[in-house]
Amino acid sequence: MMTARSLLLAALLAAMPVTAFAQASDDTIAAPVLRANVTVESDVVRIGDVIDNAGTSAQIAIYRAPDLGTTGSLPTAQLIATLQAHQVIGVETRDIKAVSVTRLSRTLEGKEIEAQVAHALEHRNGLGDAANLSLTFDRDVQDVRLEAWNTGALQPVSVRYEPRSGRFDVSFEISNETNSARTKLRITGIAIETVEAAVLARGVERNEILKSSDVITERRPKGEVGGDVAVRNRAVGMQMRKQLRAGQVLKVADLAKPDLVQRDENITLIYESTGLYLTIRGKALEGGTEGDVVNVLNLQSQRTVSGVVIGRRQVAISVATPRLPAATESSSSTVGSAEQAEPVSVAASNHAQMSPKAE
Repeated sequence: MMTARSLLLAALLAAMPVTAFAQASDDTIAAPVLRANVTVESDVVRIGDVIDNAGTSAQIAIYRAPDLGTTGSLPTAQLIATLQAHQVIGVETRDIKAVSVTRLSRTLEGKEIEAQVAHALEHRNGLGDAANLSLTFDRDVQDVRLEAWNTGALQPVSVRYEPRSGRFDVSFEISNETNSARTKLRITGIAIETVEAAVLARGVERNEILKSSDVITERRPKGEVGGDVAVRNRAVGMQMRKQLRAGQVLKVADLAKPDLVQRDENITLIYESTGLYLTIRGKALEGGTEGDVVNVLNLQSQRTVSGVVIGRRQVAISVATPRLPAATESSSSTVGSAEQAEPVSVAASNHAQMSPKAE
Protein backbone atom coordinates (compact mmCIF):
# COMPACT_ATOMS: atom_id res chain seq x y z
CA MET A 1 0.00 0.00 0.00
CA MET A 2 2.82 2.45 0.88
CA THR A 3 4.65 1.56 -2.29
CA ALA A 4 1.58 2.36 -4.38
CA ARG A 5 1.14 5.76 -2.71
CA SER A 6 4.81 6.61 -3.21
CA LEU A 7 4.61 5.74 -6.87
CA LEU A 8 1.45 7.84 -7.25
CA LEU A 9 3.14 10.87 -5.57
CA ALA A 10 6.20 10.48 -7.78
CA ALA A 11 3.97 10.41 -10.86
CA LEU A 12 2.17 13.59 -9.77
CA LEU A 13 5.43 15.42 -9.12
CA ALA A 14 6.77 14.41 -12.50
CA ALA A 15 3.63 15.72 -14.16
CA MET A 16 3.69 19.09 -12.24
CA PRO A 17 4.65 22.07 -14.50
CA VAL A 18 7.98 23.83 -13.90
CA THR A 19 6.13 27.09 -13.16
CA ALA A 20 4.57 25.50 -10.12
CA PHE A 21 8.02 24.96 -8.63
CA ALA A 22 8.95 28.55 -9.45
CA GLN A 23 5.85 29.79 -7.68
CA ALA A 24 6.77 27.81 -4.62
CA SER A 25 10.28 29.32 -4.72
CA ASP A 26 8.91 32.89 -5.02
CA ASP A 27 6.88 32.41 -1.89
CA THR A 28 10.10 31.91 0.05
CA ILE A 29 11.15 35.02 2.07
CA ALA A 30 14.45 36.40 0.73
CA ALA A 31 17.17 37.25 3.23
CA PRO A 32 17.89 40.95 3.89
CA VAL A 33 21.06 42.21 2.15
CA LEU A 34 23.13 45.23 3.20
CA ARG A 35 23.71 48.06 0.69
CA ALA A 36 27.14 49.70 0.43
CA ASN A 37 25.92 53.07 -0.88
CA VAL A 38 22.65 54.76 0.05
CA THR A 39 20.96 57.98 -1.10
CA VAL A 40 18.06 59.54 0.79
CA GLU A 41 15.84 62.55 0.14
CA SER A 42 14.33 63.03 3.61
CA ASP A 43 15.90 64.04 6.92
CA VAL A 44 15.90 60.45 8.29
CA VAL A 45 17.41 57.12 7.24
CA ARG A 46 14.99 54.18 7.24
CA ILE A 47 15.64 50.44 7.38
CA GLY A 48 14.49 50.10 3.76
CA ASP A 49 17.16 52.58 2.72
CA VAL A 50 20.11 50.51 4.02
CA ILE A 51 19.02 46.93 3.20
CA ASP A 52 17.22 45.12 0.43
CA ASN A 53 14.31 42.84 1.29
CA ALA A 54 13.42 44.81 4.45
CA GLY A 55 9.80 43.67 4.33
CA THR A 56 7.37 45.34 6.71
CA SER A 57 10.21 47.05 8.59
CA ALA A 58 11.25 49.16 5.57
CA GLN A 59 9.61 52.41 6.80
CA ILE A 60 11.11 52.35 10.30
CA ALA A 61 13.43 55.35 10.84
CA ILE A 62 16.73 54.44 12.51
CA TYR A 63 19.10 57.41 11.97
CA ARG A 64 19.07 61.13 11.25
CA ALA A 65 20.18 61.84 7.67
CA PRO A 66 23.32 63.90 6.92
CA ASP A 67 22.97 67.60 6.11
CA LEU A 68 21.64 68.54 2.67
CA GLY A 69 24.11 67.71 -0.07
CA THR A 70 26.56 65.93 2.25
CA THR A 71 27.62 62.30 2.80
CA GLY A 72 27.95 60.36 6.06
CA SER A 73 29.15 56.87 7.00
CA LEU A 74 27.58 54.15 9.16
CA PRO A 75 29.90 51.38 10.49
CA THR A 76 28.46 47.98 9.63
CA ALA A 77 28.73 46.60 13.16
CA GLN A 78 26.79 49.55 14.59
CA LEU A 79 24.17 49.29 11.85
CA ILE A 80 23.64 45.53 12.38
CA ALA A 81 23.11 46.09 16.10
CA THR A 82 20.49 48.74 15.36
CA LEU A 83 18.71 46.43 12.91
CA GLN A 84 18.64 43.59 15.42
CA ALA A 85 17.03 45.93 17.95
CA HIS A 86 14.17 46.25 15.46
CA GLN A 87 13.93 42.46 15.00
CA VAL A 88 15.75 42.48 11.65
CA ILE A 89 18.14 39.55 11.76
CA GLY A 90 20.12 37.41 9.37
CA VAL A 91 21.37 40.36 7.31
CA GLU A 92 23.95 39.47 4.66
CA THR A 93 26.74 42.05 5.04
CA ARG A 94 28.81 40.91 2.00
CA ASP A 95 31.93 41.98 3.90
CA ILE A 96 30.89 45.63 3.75
CA LYS A 97 32.77 47.55 6.48
CA ALA A 98 30.64 50.74 6.40
CA VAL A 99 27.60 52.07 4.60
CA SER A 100 27.91 55.44 2.82
CA VAL A 101 24.76 57.60 3.15
CA THR A 102 24.30 60.65 0.90
CA ARG A 103 21.45 63.11 1.33
CA LEU A 104 20.24 64.43 -2.02
CA SER A 105 19.57 68.13 -2.45
CA ARG A 106 18.96 70.88 -4.97
CA THR A 107 21.44 73.74 -5.00
CA LEU A 108 20.54 77.27 -6.06
CA GLU A 109 23.79 79.07 -6.84
CA GLY A 110 24.19 82.63 -5.61
CA LYS A 111 24.86 83.87 -9.15
CA GLU A 112 21.62 82.27 -10.36
CA ILE A 113 19.66 83.99 -7.58
CA GLU A 114 21.26 87.37 -8.40
CA ALA A 115 20.38 86.93 -12.09
CA GLN A 116 16.76 86.11 -11.19
CA VAL A 117 16.56 89.26 -9.04
CA ALA A 118 17.83 91.35 -11.96
CA HIS A 119 15.24 89.83 -14.32
CA ALA A 120 12.49 90.46 -11.77
CA LEU A 121 13.49 94.16 -11.61
CA GLU A 122 13.90 94.56 -15.38
CA HIS A 123 11.88 97.52 -16.73
CA ARG A 124 10.38 98.04 -13.27
CA ASN A 125 9.55 101.69 -12.49
CA GLY A 126 11.83 103.11 -15.16
CA LEU A 127 14.69 100.61 -14.88
CA GLY A 128 16.27 99.29 -18.07
CA ASP A 129 17.42 95.86 -19.18
CA ALA A 130 18.55 93.34 -16.58
CA ALA A 131 22.05 93.25 -18.11
CA ASN A 132 22.48 96.96 -17.30
CA LEU A 133 21.51 96.72 -13.62
CA SER A 134 24.14 96.91 -10.88
CA LEU A 135 22.84 95.20 -7.73
CA THR A 136 24.11 95.67 -4.17
CA PHE A 137 22.61 93.21 -1.68
CA ASP A 138 21.99 93.82 2.00
CA ARG A 139 23.50 90.38 2.67
CA ASP A 140 25.89 88.37 0.54
CA VAL A 141 23.88 86.03 -1.67
CA GLN A 142 25.20 82.55 -0.87
CA ASP A 143 24.40 79.23 -2.50
CA VAL A 144 21.12 77.84 -1.12
CA ARG A 145 20.59 74.10 -0.59
CA LEU A 146 17.01 72.84 -0.78
CA GLU A 147 15.34 69.48 -0.33
CA ALA A 148 15.63 67.49 -3.55
CA TRP A 149 11.88 67.46 -4.04
CA ASN A 150 11.83 71.27 -4.46
CA THR A 151 11.95 70.98 -8.25
CA GLY A 152 9.96 74.09 -9.23
CA ALA A 153 11.34 77.25 -10.82
CA LEU A 154 12.33 80.32 -8.81
CA GLN A 155 9.17 82.39 -9.27
CA PRO A 156 8.94 86.05 -8.13
CA VAL A 157 5.72 86.59 -6.15
CA SER A 158 6.42 90.10 -4.85
CA VAL A 159 8.62 92.75 -6.47
CA ARG A 160 9.02 96.26 -5.06
CA TYR A 161 11.39 98.99 -6.26
CA GLU A 162 11.70 102.61 -5.08
CA PRO A 163 13.25 104.82 -7.83
CA ARG A 164 14.31 107.60 -5.47
CA SER A 165 16.35 105.46 -3.11
CA GLY A 166 17.04 102.62 -5.52
CA ARG A 167 15.98 100.05 -2.90
CA PHE A 168 14.35 96.78 -3.95
CA ASP A 169 12.57 93.98 -2.11
CA VAL A 170 11.99 90.76 -4.08
CA SER A 171 10.34 87.58 -2.77
CA PHE A 172 10.45 84.21 -4.56
CA GLU A 173 8.61 80.91 -4.15
CA ILE A 174 9.70 77.43 -5.25
CA SER A 175 7.09 74.73 -5.84
CA ASN A 176 7.68 71.06 -4.95
CA GLU A 177 6.57 67.58 -5.96
CA THR A 178 4.75 66.90 -2.67
CA ASN A 179 2.31 69.84 -2.98
CA SER A 180 3.33 70.91 0.51
CA ALA A 181 4.12 74.46 1.58
CA ARG A 182 6.36 76.18 -0.97
CA THR A 183 9.88 77.25 -0.10
CA LYS A 184 10.21 81.05 0.15
CA LEU A 185 13.22 83.26 -0.45
CA ARG A 186 13.46 87.02 0.11
CA ILE A 187 16.24 89.26 -1.25
CA THR A 188 16.70 93.00 -0.55
CA GLY A 189 19.22 95.63 -1.60
CA ILE A 190 19.85 98.53 -3.99
CA ALA A 191 19.59 98.49 -7.80
CA ILE A 192 21.25 101.08 -10.06
CA GLU A 193 21.02 101.19 -13.84
CA THR A 194 24.37 101.62 -15.56
CA VAL A 195 25.52 102.41 -19.11
CA GLU A 196 28.73 101.82 -21.02
CA ALA A 197 30.65 105.08 -21.24
CA ALA A 198 33.84 106.31 -22.90
CA VAL A 199 36.18 107.50 -20.14
CA LEU A 200 39.43 109.42 -20.55
CA ALA A 201 42.57 107.52 -19.58
CA ARG A 202 44.52 110.79 -19.34
CA GLY A 203 43.91 114.53 -19.30
CA VAL A 204 43.41 116.10 -22.75
CA GLU A 205 43.52 119.64 -24.10
CA ARG A 206 41.07 121.52 -26.27
CA ASN A 207 41.36 120.69 -30.00
CA GLU A 208 43.40 117.55 -29.24
CA ILE A 209 42.66 114.48 -31.36
CA LEU A 210 41.80 111.40 -29.27
CA LYS A 211 43.92 108.31 -29.82
CA SER A 212 42.94 104.72 -29.05
CA SER A 213 45.08 104.70 -25.88
CA ASP A 214 43.36 107.85 -24.59
CA VAL A 215 39.92 106.26 -24.14
CA ILE A 216 38.70 103.29 -22.08
CA THR A 217 35.22 101.82 -21.51
CA GLU A 218 33.60 101.71 -18.07
CA ARG A 219 30.11 101.18 -16.73
CA ARG A 220 28.81 104.24 -14.93
CA PRO A 221 25.45 104.98 -13.22
CA LYS A 222 23.03 106.31 -15.80
CA GLY A 223 21.65 108.88 -13.37
CA GLU A 224 25.10 110.45 -12.98
CA VAL A 225 26.28 110.61 -16.60
CA GLY A 226 23.00 111.44 -18.33
CA GLY A 227 21.75 110.30 -21.70
CA ASP A 228 24.31 111.78 -24.12
CA VAL A 229 27.25 109.57 -23.13
CA ALA A 230 29.77 108.90 -25.89
CA VAL A 231 30.91 105.34 -26.65
CA ARG A 232 34.54 104.47 -27.19
CA ASN A 233 34.45 103.50 -30.86
CA ARG A 234 32.79 106.83 -31.71
CA ALA A 235 35.17 108.88 -29.56
CA VAL A 236 38.52 107.67 -30.91
CA GLY A 237 39.70 109.93 -33.72
CA MET A 238 37.46 112.83 -32.73
CA GLN A 239 38.62 116.29 -31.70
CA MET A 240 38.06 117.68 -28.21
CA ARG A 241 35.91 120.78 -27.90
CA LYS A 242 37.20 121.50 -24.38
CA GLN A 243 39.79 120.47 -21.82
CA LEU A 244 38.94 117.44 -19.64
CA ARG A 245 40.69 115.53 -16.84
CA ALA A 246 41.56 111.84 -16.68
CA GLY A 247 38.65 109.72 -15.48
CA GLN A 248 35.95 112.04 -16.80
CA VAL A 249 33.15 110.63 -18.93
CA LEU A 250 33.05 111.84 -22.52
CA LYS A 251 29.77 113.35 -23.72
CA VAL A 252 28.74 113.62 -27.35
CA ALA A 253 28.79 117.41 -26.97
CA ASP A 254 32.48 117.25 -25.94
CA LEU A 255 33.52 115.87 -29.33
CA ALA A 256 33.73 117.22 -32.86
CA LYS A 257 35.04 116.00 -36.17
CA PRO A 258 38.74 116.82 -36.45
CA ASP A 259 39.63 119.98 -38.41
CA LEU A 260 41.16 119.06 -41.74
CA VAL A 261 41.99 122.70 -42.37
CA GLN A 262 43.56 124.91 -39.72
CA ARG A 263 43.37 128.68 -39.73
CA ASP A 264 46.38 130.51 -41.30
CA GLU A 265 47.87 127.31 -42.71
CA ASN A 266 48.80 126.88 -46.36
CA ILE A 267 46.31 124.79 -48.29
CA THR A 268 45.57 123.61 -51.80
CA LEU A 269 42.67 125.22 -53.67
CA ILE A 270 41.08 122.86 -56.17
CA TYR A 271 39.05 124.26 -59.06
CA GLU A 272 37.18 121.53 -60.85
CA SER A 273 34.51 121.41 -63.50
CA THR A 274 33.86 119.51 -66.71
CA GLY A 275 37.18 119.12 -68.47
CA LEU A 276 38.99 121.28 -65.90
CA TYR A 277 41.08 120.37 -62.86
CA LEU A 278 43.19 123.25 -61.55
CA THR A 279 45.17 123.45 -58.30
CA ILE A 280 46.41 126.73 -56.80
CA ARG A 281 48.16 127.56 -53.55
CA GLY A 282 46.00 129.22 -50.92
CA LYS A 283 45.79 130.19 -47.27
CA ALA A 284 42.98 129.23 -44.86
CA LEU A 285 41.32 132.19 -43.19
CA GLU A 286 39.42 129.88 -40.83
CA GLY A 287 39.48 126.27 -39.75
CA GLY A 288 36.97 123.59 -40.69
CA THR A 289 36.29 119.89 -40.82
CA GLU A 290 35.17 117.79 -43.76
CA GLY A 291 32.13 119.30 -45.44
CA ASP A 292 32.49 122.73 -43.81
CA VAL A 293 32.39 125.86 -45.99
CA VAL A 294 35.40 128.08 -45.18
CA ASN A 295 36.91 131.29 -46.49
CA VAL A 296 40.33 131.00 -48.07
CA LEU A 297 42.76 133.37 -49.77
CA ASN A 298 43.84 132.64 -53.34
CA LEU A 299 47.56 133.50 -53.09
CA GLN A 300 47.80 133.97 -56.87
CA SER A 301 44.95 136.42 -57.28
CA GLN A 302 44.93 137.70 -53.67
CA ARG A 303 41.16 137.26 -53.67
CA THR A 304 39.09 135.74 -50.86
CA VAL A 305 36.87 132.87 -51.97
CA SER A 306 34.66 130.29 -50.26
CA GLY A 307 35.10 126.55 -50.64
CA VAL A 308 34.26 123.20 -49.12
CA VAL A 309 36.80 121.24 -47.06
CA ILE A 310 37.28 117.89 -48.81
CA GLY A 311 40.51 116.60 -47.26
CA ARG A 312 43.60 117.40 -45.25
CA ARG A 313 44.59 120.96 -46.29
CA GLN A 314 42.34 120.71 -49.35
CA VAL A 315 39.48 123.05 -50.25
CA ALA A 316 37.32 122.61 -53.35
CA ILE A 317 36.13 125.75 -55.18
CA SER A 318 33.04 125.48 -57.32
CA VAL A 319 33.46 126.71 -60.88
CA ALA A 320 30.40 127.70 -62.85
CA THR A 321 30.13 125.78 -66.11
CA PRO A 322 30.42 128.29 -69.01
CA ARG A 323 27.41 128.58 -71.28
CA LEU A 324 27.94 127.12 -74.73
CA PRO A 325 27.78 129.58 -77.67
CA ALA A 326 24.51 129.77 -79.54
CA ALA A 327 24.28 127.61 -82.65
CA THR A 328 23.73 130.68 -84.87
CA GLU A 329 27.06 132.23 -83.92
CA SER A 330 29.82 131.83 -86.44
CA SER A 331 32.64 129.43 -85.77
CA SER A 332 35.13 132.19 -86.42
CA SER A 333 33.86 134.26 -83.54
CA THR A 334 34.17 131.23 -81.25
CA VAL A 335 37.70 130.57 -82.34
CA GLY A 336 38.55 134.18 -81.90
CA SER A 337 37.25 134.15 -78.34
CA ALA A 338 39.34 131.11 -77.51
CA GLU A 339 42.45 132.75 -78.91
CA GLN A 340 41.95 135.81 -76.76
CA ALA A 341 41.67 133.81 -73.52
CA GLU A 342 44.63 134.05 -71.20
CA PRO A 343 46.54 130.78 -70.76
CA VAL A 344 46.25 128.90 -67.43
CA SER A 345 47.98 125.87 -65.98
CA VAL A 346 45.47 123.05 -66.49
CA ALA A 347 45.88 119.40 -65.68
CA ALA A 348 45.12 116.76 -68.29
CA SER A 349 41.43 116.35 -69.00
CA ASN A 350 41.44 112.71 -67.98
CA HIS A 351 41.78 113.90 -64.35
CA ALA A 352 38.46 115.71 -64.45
CA GLN A 353 36.59 112.94 -62.63
CA MET A 354 39.22 112.34 -59.91
CA SER A 355 38.23 113.05 -56.30
CA PRO A 356 41.18 114.46 -54.35
CA LYS A 357 41.96 112.61 -51.09
CA ALA A 358 43.73 113.78 -48.01
CA GLU A 359 47.29 112.54 -47.71
